[in-house]
Amino acid sequence: MSIHHAMLALLSAGPATTYQLRKAFDDATGQVRPLNIGQASATLSRLERDGRIVRSQEDADDSTAGLWSLTDQGRADLSLWWASAVERAQPDRQELVVKLALAVTVPGIDVAALLQTQRTATLSALHEATRVRRGIAEADLAAALVLEHHLVSLEAELRWLDDIEDTLEKAAARRSRVARSRTGVTPAGRSGTDGSHLGPHSTAAVPTDGRALR
Repeated sequence: MSIHHAMLALLSAGPATTYQLRKAFDDATGQVRPLNIGQASATLSRLERDGRIVRSQEDADDSTAGLWSLTDQGRADLSLWWASAVERAQPDRQELVVKLALAVTVPGIDVAALLQTQRTATLSALHEATRVRRGIAEADLAAALVLEHHLVSLEAELRWLDDIEDTLEKAAARRSRVARSRTGVTPAGRSGTDGSHLGPHSTAAVPTDGRALR
């Protein structure tokens, strides 16, 4: 989520201090990803620099002091954000996606162990999110919405990890078949295609009329 648009959205309800905005953000998002005061201050400073918000009662010794409020430019930016869909045109660059892509590219990485470590962590996060979700009051729609999305994302991540494991197993099987074909060894224990080196129980050398070889 765009933090700067979140700040604009919260300020559309009325002027607020940095601490009030941080608390309102955490309350609205169920504290799935808590916003620290440094992030809030930096975001608000950039918005002020860009002319989207202004601050009253500024204190040079305290960057969190004073009430923030929207400017006309900030309201226009927020209206455009509300009216626009969230685009997902670019490939996902989440750390986990990139990490696994590199793991199957760089030699010497135990991808199976990496997958198991991530699966354990994701399961732990899913259990914790489920516990938090059960504690959300029915009236707290904002927090419930965010946590439901978090739960669905974690469940999808587990399915994705399972799919990766299955894909890797199939890839290993294909490599094994290719290696056998290059050495001329077939799963039935034969070598070559001309009938030479056949197993002891092969019937390929038996004449078509059923007579035993002399």
